[in-house]
Amino acid sequence: MRRVGILSVCAMAVASTAYAASPFVMSLESAPMGELPPGWTAAKTGNGPGSVWKVVADADGKKVLAQTSDQGPKRLFNLCVAESARFTDVDLSVAFKAMAGKLDQGGGPVWRYKDANNYYLARMNPLEHNFRVYKVVGGKRTQLASADVKVAAGQWHTLRIVHQGEHITCALDGKPYLDVKDGTFPDAGRIGLWTKADAQTYFAELRVTAPATAK
Repeated sequence: MRRVGILSVCAMAVASTAYAASPFVMSLESAPMGELPPGWTAAKTGNGPGSVWKVVADADGKKVLAQTSDQGPKRLFNLCVAESARFTDVDLSVAFKAMAGKLDQGGGPVWRYKDANNYYLARMNPLEHNFRVYKVVGGKRTQLASADVKVAAGQWHTLRIVHQGEHITCALDGKPYLDVKDGTFPDAGRIGLWTKADAQTYFAELRVTAPATAK
């Protein structure tokens, strides 16, 4: 996978309740190793140990944001959320590398995040060989669409999510797999990253803007 930058996130400037695009970039270059980067908050859906996020170095020395705990119980969702970036419609991409996990592996982004119990998420699990999009409402996860896909753990892959209005499409490594409509969360919310249980995953190159037709 061609690496084009360190972790970036675009925020939205409020032009209306729909939030018009006004991107900014948050770089990890000056973020302290072994700590959460400035402007990010760790959270979790469910109870138990886990959700330990920090800046670490990938094999090539580049800084990435990682979920590092191997203690999460099966039903715990690990979250790391950008504090100031808020979006309604999104064109979101993120690179991930599944490093370890016996109960679960991989992960993906969250968006239209209200709090730790209410948000959308898409994730790839190399252990289960499936790519799925969900909504989490009141702490309960509901599957919206699924595709059987095999990808290798320990390698970089890219997820891309485009959400306009109620229409959500999800692609993996440039190939579209999921297409669904849902209106549960119509308003702007934060963006972030997600893993489940003991999935230890690296994330990089998180980029978010408004979809082209919405700009």
